[in-house]
Amino acid sequence: MPDAPATPAPSPGKTGPSKTGLGKAGPDEIGPRIDKWLWHARFFKTRTLASKLCNGGKLRVNSDPVAKAHYRVRRGDVLTFPQGDRIRVIEVRDFGARRGPATEARTLYEDLAPPAPRPASAEAGPGGGPAGSGRSAHREAGAGRPTKAERRALDRLRGRP
Repeated sequence: MPDAPATPAPSPGKTGPSKTGLGKAGPDEIGPRIDKWLWHARFFKTRTLASKLCNGGKLRVNSDPVAKAHYRVRRGDVLTFPQGDRIRVIEVRDFGARRGPATEARTLYEDLAPPAPRPASAEAGPGGGPAGSGRSAHREAGAGRPTKAERRALDRLRGRP
């Protein structure tokens, strides 16, 4: 009886990501699940939030939509996904063995998207806009409770009598 090969031969001409995310990459280039990598790289506070993004179909890998959190990420993949009010475009540089500090997480990727432009109203002053715009005045963290004079100034800024 002839010995059968342990693994099937790859099909010729196959391009692009497969359903498992393994594609034509070698075994040393296959990384963790995409939801786990997003969590390791500190894009999401919990892995559940990263999974919801993936399963919601809001994530693209190399401009192909990915709707499963079990997709395996590879070095060089370009991920595009919404985060807050901006669209993030990230290139995967490395895989993390753990969810470490932010400085360690920044070594896992390169941000390809330009920084978001600051709105013109943010340059207007500490309040961020004219009176009645619905925004509160900016106050430094740890500055304590405002004095009576500061509260009156805030009321005037907000347009309150």
